[in-house]
Amino acid sequence: MRWWDIEPVLALERELFPEDAWSPGMFWSELAHARGPRATRRYVVAETTESGSARIVGYAGLAAAGGLGDVQTIAAARDQWGTGLGARLLTDLLQHATAFECEEVLLEVRVDNFRAQRLYERFGFEPIGFRRGYYQPGNIDALVMRHHVKTHQGTETHG
Repeated sequence: MRWWDIEPVLALERELFPEDAWSPGMFWSELAHARGPRATRRYVVAETTESGSARIVGYAGLAAAGGLGDVQTIAAARDQWGTGLGARLLTDLLQHATAFECEEVLLEVRVDNFRAQRLYERFGFEPIGFRRGYYQPGNIDALVMRHHVKTHQGTETHG
C-alpha cells in the first residue's frame, strides 16, 4: 500500500466497516512506519482489472515489534468473498511476520464474524480471550486469536 492507495482503501473501508471505519490519519500513520530499514509495518493492497481500469478489492496490514505481530486490518470487497483473497492477504502478512522475526501474531475479530474466524482458524489461529465492548458503536466484543509462527530454516508453516 502506498499513499495514493489511501483514498480507494478508505472507500472500501467505509463500505465494509461503516460504523468503525479507520480515518485517513490512521492509514497515513501506519504507512509512515512501513518503509525503510526500520520498518515495523506491512500494508498491502489487492487490485483487479475490470473494463481496463484497476480497482482495489482488498487490503491488509501488520504491525510488528519485539517478536510480536498484530494484524491491524484485513478486508476484502464483498464481491471477492469466497475467492481466496482473504487467505492470500493473510498469507502475505504471515510471511512478513516471519521476516520481522515475530514469534506469534495476534488479531482481534468481531465475535459475530464467523467467516473471518474460520479463515483465521484454517491458518492456525486459536482463540485466547475476549476484549469486551471493543468494537464501537454497538459495544460488540472482540475475540482475540493467536498464531504461533513456526520457522524451520527460514520457512513458515501454518498451524
